[in-house]
Amino acid sequence: MTLRDGWILLICYLAGSIPFGLLLTRWKGGGDIRALGSGNIGATNVLRTQGKVLGALTLVLDFAKAALSVWAGHRFGSVPFAGAAAGAAAVVGHCFPVYLKFRGGKGIASGLGTFLFVAPAATLAAFAVFVAEILLLRYVSLGSVLACLTFSATILGLHFLLDWYPVGSAWIGAATGLLLITRHHANLRRLLAGTEPRVWGPGSKRAAGGKP
Repeated sequence: MTLRDGWILLICYLAGSIPFGLLLTRWKGGGDIRALGSGNIGATNVLRTQGKVLGALTLVLDFAKAALSVWAGHRFGSVPFAGAAAGAAAVVGHCFPVYLKFRGGKGIASGLGTFLFVAPAATLAAFAVFVAEILLLRYVSLGSVLACLTFSATILGLHFLLDWYPVGSAWIGAATGLLLITRHHANLRRLLAGTEPRVWGPGSKRAAGGKP
């Protein structure tokens, strides 16, 4: 990689660090999203505490900052895996934003923005697993974890079996998926304890009288 690639990664990290959920909630007058709901800056917490419109807008913007980073890596990078590396930098920025003392979100929307444009087939497989889990068990967190695990395994499998992706892109994509799994450690502990809320129905925040 060249010095230019290094600058691309830095810029994409800084772009990924932009906490859209926090900024939109403050803009609406909702206060600090970190003090509301789960305390997370991502789209799910914004949805539950601020409503569908702001939640959807946060999702789109967190997705876009990673997708544009992948594009920038492909367009201006000098190595085959520059797009994957730039997208991963944006995801790292979202998870560990310099503007918030490195305390960020879980990175699922930004991960999706990276995965979709780095490895569409692996992303489709991951999305199918996510939808199946939501329909069967209704845990967003578990669906996200299983989807990331599926993506990591699938992108490596497609590389080694079919040579679909450059080796660098495969390993960076897989590592990004595993990073997002680690960001759900609190959710996994609640799942084991039986206290993780479901997305709807019995056991959901709405059914329990919590915030939607």
